[in-house]
Amino acid sequence: MAANVVQVRNVIRVSPRPNSNSTGSTTESTLPLTYFDTFWLKFPPVERLFFYQLTDITHHLFDSVILPSLTRALSLSLLHYLPLAGKIKWSLQAPKPAIFYSPDDTVSVTVAESTADNFDRLSSDDVYEAIEVRPLTPELHTSDDFADLISFQITLFPNKGFSIGVSTHHAIFDGKSSTTFIKSWAYLCKSQSNNEEQSLLLELTPSFDRTVIKDPAGADVSFVQKWFGLGGQYSSTPNSRSLKVFPSIGTVKNWVRATFVLTRDDFKKLRDRVHEHEVRESKKLHLSTFVLTCAYVFVCMVKARGGDGDRQVLLGFTADYRARLDPPIPSNYFGNCVGTAVVFAKARDFMEENAVAVAAEKLSEAIKGLESKGAVEGLEEILALYKTIKPGEIQGLGTAGSARFGVYGTDFGWGRPKKVEIVSVDRTGSVALAESRSGDGGVEVGLVLEKHEMEAFASLFNQGLN
Repeated sequence: MAANVVQVRNVIRVSPRPNSNSTGSTTESTLPLTYFDTFWLKFPPVERLFFYQLTDITHHLFDSVILPSLTRALSLSLLHYLPLAGKIKWSLQAPKPAIFYSPDDTVSVTVAESTADNFDRLSSDDVYEAIEVRPLTPELHTSDDFADLISFQITLFPNKGFSIGVSTHHAIFDGKSSTTFIKSWAYLCKSQSNNEEQSLLLELTPSFDRTVIKDPAGADVSFVQKWFGLGGQYSSTPNSRSLKVFPSIGTVKNWVRATFVLTRDDFKKLRDRVHEHEVRESKKLHLSTFVLTCAYVFVCMVKARGGDGDRQVLLGFTADYRARLDPPIPSNYFGNCVGTAVVFAKARDFMEENAVAVAAEKLSEAIKGLESKGAVEGLEEILALYKTIKPGEIQGLGTAGSARFGVYGTDFGWGRPKKVEIVSVDRTGSVALAESRSGDGGVEVGLVLEKHEMEAFASLFNQGLN
């Protein structure tokens, strides 16, 4: 492995109050967790990494301009997103945890410097060892008694650029919420305003109104009880009230990371191929960019692993429920509001000539099923699966991120990111999705696989498109 020596220079605390002499109420407030939130309470954090290329960056420019601008804008952003500086706690008398916050809270920002000449490689699509980006990723602290909601790391690569790592707790952040906050931070940084009252664009202004999520059956508490009732493979103390997240599958030495791109022309080829081999021609398939991406990538992943054709494969994804609820809730609602869908198949289903069409049909039907299935029902199904499936006995294929989030538009004032990674797919085994940075309507697909599987996947991916 190429050395990736990252030296921590400082750890600072950033408050929602940009000026140390600010005055105001220090009363602690509480933000409830909905059933959408408590469903994700024990999941590992989602970790994103943004690489910004700036070849004239020096220590002086970083220390005197970039770092102060980023931390100042972060403080201003937290004024609009005050709960994010708080913590998840669980009062003894409460049936579920909640977020407790006040204007005096702070978030952690690690300031670091890389002494390795690997910026260009880590910010490329090339294959490299997955563990190499871990030192650029901030830790999100969770303990028995409380859990942080967000943490940051800003790392200087002298004469190359800098990276921003963000770790978020899944109990308040879904993908849309986390990217909206990061875009708000970038917007305020790029505007270079010193006005603490500066407003955000309407689409970046969050709504924390929890009354819009209706839960007459008490699914929020039910999900908490079910998570803490899960047995051994997920927690050494399954029946405790510990707020530590479940351990992840971790990163091993021979795992590698790479990014693959599907272009607009590739999607036309895939759509034509599905129509040519359509399993049930009488059914109109939902052949969106998302379905085609997942169908093709999942097929390549199953083939790359090879092995027993009878092994079970689980396809899973999340879908935004803001517009699916009855009545719909505001698009700027901040918090989790995603439902889940899963599809089962046999590995051999994805090894035939018409495998992409088979996968596309299964995914298409699952998406249509979201319209008839309630959000709580879908989440209940996932919790039931956790009780029955043992890690390692099934090939799970899921997604993280979305090509609709527009992460490559995140400009803090020094240009668009050269590369955006979802680091945490090395913890979950999911496929990271983002829009193509070229803006041509394509999709970037980020994977972490064992080295031999990645080599097989790359061959299958490229040959299949030719």
